[in-house]
Amino acid sequence: MEQLKWVILAIAVIMYALVIAFQGKKVWFTSFAALLVVVLAMIFPGSIFPLPEDVLAKDGNFPSHIYAFTHALVDIINWNVLLIYLGSMIIAALFIYSKVPARIADSIVEHSKNTGLAMVAILAMTGIISIFVENVATVLVMAPIALALCKKIKINPTLFMIGLAVMSNLEGTATLVGDPPSMIFAGYAGYNFNDFFVHNGTLSIFFIIQSGLLAGCIFFYFFFAKNGKNKIEVEKEPVISWFPLVLLLTMIFGLAAVSFIHTSFEYMSGLFVFALGVIGLLWYKLLQKKSTSDCATLVKELDWETIFFLIGIFVVIGGIRETGLLSDFASFLAGITGGSKILGFVIILLVSIIISGFVDNVPYIIAMLPVADGMAKAMGINGELYMFALLVGSCLGGNLTPFGASANVVAMGIVKKEGYPMKFSGWLKIGAPFTFITTGVAALVLWLFWA
Repeated sequence: MEQLKWVILAIAVIMYALVIAFQGKKVWFTSFAALLVVVLAMIFPGSIFPLPEDVLAKDGNFPSHIYAFTHALVDIINWNVLLIYLGSMIIAALFIYSKVPARIADSIVEHSKNTGLAMVAILAMTGIISIFVENVATVLVMAPIALALCKKIKINPTLFMIGLAVMSNLEGTATLVGDPPSMIFAGYAGYNFNDFFVHNGTLSIFFIIQSGLLAGCIFFYFFFAKNGKNKIEVEKEPVISWFPLVLLLTMIFGLAAVSFIHTSFEYMSGLFVFALGVIGLLWYKLLQKKSTSDCATLVKELDWETIFFLIGIFVVIGGIRETGLLSDFASFLAGITGGSKILGFVIILLVSIIISGFVDNVPYIIAMLPVADGMAKAMGINGELYMFALLVGSCLGGNLTPFGASANVVAMGIVKKEGYPMKFSGWLKIGAPFTFITTGVAALVLWLFWA
């Protein structure tokens, strides 16, 4: 059934095209494509998902078409990633509710020597929060602080809002819980929480991203340093509760501890984070005395679209991978580079930046991780070099355009509501240099560490 792998490729290409053209309906397209892949795998057993030896040995006594369904449901879909994402979203929502981030931002403004430094410090804080909180949520919690500050010093808030979006996108790559692409990478590469800091004795992706953060802060300081040397007074936001911060810190240190536990149980980290999310919901309901309707609203407003989007993508890309198409593509790219390590590095980086400037980076990363890894192995080099280049290019590349990441869209919606609509060209004036500066610095550090 060699022809079926090209059918699966056609399904994936059409799915991607529809997702790009109709972003609002992307879950429908990925779900239908995943269903189609599973149905074909059940009709033609072994043609898409190869049958293991124990199933083949049972011959006709085992319903091999059922194996295709259970394999897709249990093995192809990365439930550990989904549980981490769901649990961390609940904790992030409660963290925002607690008003702790706003209080921290107020303290930064109060202790900064001048307004320009305060603005850069708030952008740096936005990035740091985004290490542990979803990017859009980070922008939403920091936006009122940014708008209030801009009104007090009487400047256009557009640049500040762009800064919030791009800094949150940048830092989301730094840890296992920062963003879906990092979780997907961890699931593929077998990385635990600590591996994002040090892996095999070498500084890992966290420190590579911090070099980009430093470059980004310097970039924005040149814009904000001219906004005056005066300090401004702030009214500190009252904190509702510190418990969500305790949950967040427990998640961080707990994941670090789980990383040291050697077990064949692959869902441990996911169940740990999900359990913390459930504890948070119980606290919200019982100790904060919220109604069932309030709790249901909090859960309903989580990013369920991304959850179901990921499920569909996992299945479709899993089908492509198991038919051998990704291995073929990796070998093709390795051939194009002519064995040049730096050429392969640059190609992956630039292609990732350009594609992620216009396309959701989640399906791109799921599709390209095996390609980057396979390409590195075909050339006899360290897989991390190309996989990290893929992460850096695709995650930072989302800052290139106003619709390259959800946080960008939200930021532009906020400034438009404030009476400062921005054109595509206006975003590019800031987004393009920021993207290439931060990506360039991070790529240089990556090359120094891993080449």
